[in-house]
Amino acid sequence: MDINATLIGEMLSFAILIAFTVKFIWPNLTKAIEERQLKIADGLNAAEKARAELKDADAKVADEIRKARQQASEIIDKAQQQANQILDKAKADAVAEITRQKAVAQDEIASMAQRARQELRERVGALAVQGASKIVQREIDPAAHKALLDQLATEI
Repeated sequence: MDINATLIGEMLSFAILIAFTVKFIWPNLTKAIEERQLKIADGLNAAEKARAELKDADAKVADEIRKARQQASEIIDKAQQQANQILDKAKADAVAEITRQKAVAQDEIASMAQRARQELRERVGALAVQGASKIVQREIDPAAHKALLDQLATEI
């Protein structure tokens, strides 16, 4: 009977242990497990929410990058147009300046040609007078000239 009494004692001790565990330890364990489950569920929900926010943020970033690229493209297009306008204006200004310089040069050439013609006329006239005077001096004999002057003087 010793074995049975020991077995009954052990069963009774085990039953008391189970009752004590169920009454005092088990509620604390289930409470801790439930709290842990809630924390884990909250953490998973927060992670899911963070993933959704990250996805939204990625979409917003992609949209902002697209907008920035579009603005950059517009700025580049405007700058190119402005550069083309400046280049066209510079070309037009250069053509106008070339035309003005050409007109000034043509006026200067015409003026120089006029002066050259005038100088040439004066030189030709001077040469003609000089040549005529030499021809007259060579053709007129001083003795005949004196005789002619004397004859005119006597007639007067």
